[in-house]
This record gives sequence, C-alpha cells and structure tokens, in this order.
Amino acid sequence: MTKNQVLKGVFLVGLGATSYGMLATFVKMAYDEGYSTPEVTTAQFVLGILGMLFINLFQKNKKGNTVVKATSKNIFQLIAAGTSLGMTSVFYYLAVKYIPVSIAIVLLMQTVWMGVVVEMTIDKKLPALKKIIAVIIVLIGTFLATNVMATTASLDWRGIVLGLLAAASFTATMFTANHIANHISSAQRSLYMLLGGAIIVFGFALVTQVGPFQMGIFIKWGIVLALFGTIIPPLLMNAGFPLTGIGLGSIVSALELPVSVTMAYILLNEKVNILQWLGIVLIIVAIIIMNTNSSKK
Repeated sequence: MTKNQVLKGVFLVGLGATSYGMLATFVKMAYDEGYSTPEVTTAQFVLGILGMLFINLFQKNKKGNTVVKATSKNIFQLIAAGTSLGMTSVFYYLAVKYIPVSIAIVLLMQTVWMGVVVEMTIDKKLPALKKIIAVIIVLIGTFLATNVMATTASLDWRGIVLGLLAAASFTATMFTANHIANHISSAQRSLYMLLGGAIIVFGFALVTQVGPFQMGIFIKWGIVLALFGTIIPPLLMNAGFPLTGIGLGSIVSALELPVSVTMAYILLNEKVNILQWLGIVLIIVAIIIMNTNSSKK
C-alpha cells in the first residue's frame, strides 16, 4: 500500500464521515416536524437504494468502463454484512430520542477504540504507539467537543444502551467494508450492503410503526437523509477503508463529530463554547498525527 493510496483512503473515509455527521441534525429536525423513527429510516433506505441503483446503472453503461460483476457468494456476504448498517441507523436514531444528541455522538464515537481493538484482534499484535496516542487524543477531544460536563447528570439508560449498540454496529460495518468483496466496485458493494440494511430497517418499521405511515417524509426529508446517510457515506467508505485499514479509518471517521457540532450550531442554534472548539481542534490534531510519517523517507 503506497502513501498516496493511504491518503486517498483517508480523504474518502473523511468525506463519508463528514456526510454522516450531518444526519443527527436532519433527523432531529424531522422529529420536530412529527415524523417517527420508522418513517425516517424507511424513507432514507428506500431512496438510498434507488439512488445507488442509478449509480450502478450509470457505471455499467458508461463507455469504456469495465465493471467486475459480483458473484452470488459476494452478494450474499455483502447483504449479510449490510444488516449492521441498518442496525446502526435504527440504534442511533432511537438513541437520539432518549438522550441528547451530544451524548449520542459521544457513544457513537466509541467506534474509535472499538475499531482499534478489532484491528488488534485480527492482526494479533498491539497497535503502534502513535495510533494509541491518537486514539487517546481523539477521546479527549470527543469529551470536550460534545460538552459532556454541561449536560444533565440523569440519562435514560435506554439511550445509553442504544448508543453503544450503534457504535458496535458501525464498527462491524467498517470491518466488513474493509474485508468483503474488495475486488468489485464500491457502488456495487454499497448497493448490496444497503439491501441488507433495508431488511433490518423495514422489519423494524413493520413492527414499531404506530398509525398510518406519513408519505410526506419521502419528499420533505427522504432525499436529504438518503443522500447524506445511505449514498455518500457507504459509497466513499467502501472505497476508502480498504486503503486505510479499519484502525486508521475508524479514527478518521471521528470527523463526524466536529461536523455534527457545527451543523447543530448552524441549523439548530445550539451554543458551542470554547472547550467544544478545543475538542474539535484536538481531533483534527490526532488525525494529522496518524497521517504524519516520522521517517525522513
């Protein structure tokens, strides 16, 4: 793996995480308009799958573009792996209903150490000191950026459990994006993983939706949620994680946090204090540390 490839992977994963970081604000705004979690997740995945089908069709028909087709085994593996993507959306969106967005983001950011632990388990060796230091800096930055000290002491245990489950599911998604069917296009991989996620989301909607389904969600919020939740992030992360590895990729994914804080500041008029901005700077510093080659070469 060349340095340029790793940097390309960092850019792709970072852009995907940035897009995903916008979701919490959009979901909160949809909730404020009376839409339910089943409606939000269903609209996101239905339109996301349609969008990914269009992208795959475009790539297939593009002149001079050779697309490697996925085998039946690849399709089955990706659909099975994609269930974790659906669980991440369901767990994360439910967590936002029970606890503040800032706390939910903190819990989702536990993917940082979860990802490094997974990589350590797979490689059967301790992570490099630089990676450990970067993880510590990210966690400190996360603590400051989400302003945990100013939040209420009493938290709904359901939100905490759901937030941790979302983090575990997201870690699983990053792992599968790094190891399954890397030889086919990221658009194909994203499509099949979305189909797997849809199984979870549609099942959740059928069981939990109360009252008539509000079709207006498709027009009002569906396109935005699909674009920033199910099209851009999986497409870019499926292309980027094989280049970065799950450990580095999970740390770069922490960019979701400063984006979430900034979006909440701009669209929800939430106050962001100096400590929160300091936390954001620390996260950026950690990402720089992870991508700095200390050798002369």
